[in-house]
Amino acid sequence: MQNEIGLDAHRSDEPKALCLVTENRNIYYATKRIMDFVLALILLILLSPIMFLVAVVIFVYSPGPIFFKQERVGAKRQLYGNNQYYWKKVNFQCYKFRTMRINADSSVHQAYIKALIENDEDKMTALQGAPVSTQPRKLVNDPRIIPPGKLLRKLSLDELPQFWNVLIGDMSLVGPRPAIPYEVEMYKRWHLRRLGAQPGITGLQQITARCTTDFDRQVLLDIEYVEKQSFWLDIKIMLKTPFAIVSTKGAY
Repeated sequence: MQNEIGLDAHRSDEPKALCLVTENRNIYYATKRIMDFVLALILLILLSPIMFLVAVVIFVYSPGPIFFKQERVGAKRQLYGNNQYYWKKVNFQCYKFRTMRINADSSVHQAYIKALIENDEDKMTALQGAPVSTQPRKLVNDPRIIPPGKLLRKLSLDELPQFWNVLIGDMSLVGPRPAIPYEVEMYKRWHLRRLGAQPGITGLQQITARCTTDFDRQVLLDIEYVEKQSFWLDIKIMLKTPFAIVSTKGAY
């Protein structure tokens, strides 16, 4: 029986086992990759008119690049030793529609992410300009966002270019959200377990809590997906995603 075990760490002092030993999932991963490729290609074609309209709106409000390219942290299965696999942490270029001013300073967002991970409500309140109890666990009052940016984010339209990331194999349709490198550097040791699967456009966290719960709970939902992922769970998450988007609950 082939095993899958995580043996990669992003820092030398981190634990070497990032995910639990599981049964052979070769058929599952092969099926998932085929499904990702086919559906991403179809969706890119079907949604191209909407993507064109979004591109025009962005350019009208903020002339300049339409797309925003950002380094993100993901994971890929790698062969290790005797028919064993592990999840290797990898960085890749993630594509989104640009919703911010050109060359926006990321220091405010870094400070908020640090406060979020540490559950520092006072700091989050100061950065947000509103009490945490009345705001989602996300930097909503972000001065970097251009006028149409908030609507694009609320409807998740800014993430449509990520179907290209799925097409080329950097991401999956379903999985944990890909983190920014400076976020991963702030992780507690157990947070790294969310890197035990390929990152996705949607996931268990997105249809369950989105930005309505604290960071640890968000990570726990990602870890739950990592440990329970299956073809039918992926289908269930994909079917629930449109309803989560339309409801806009927890979306900002």
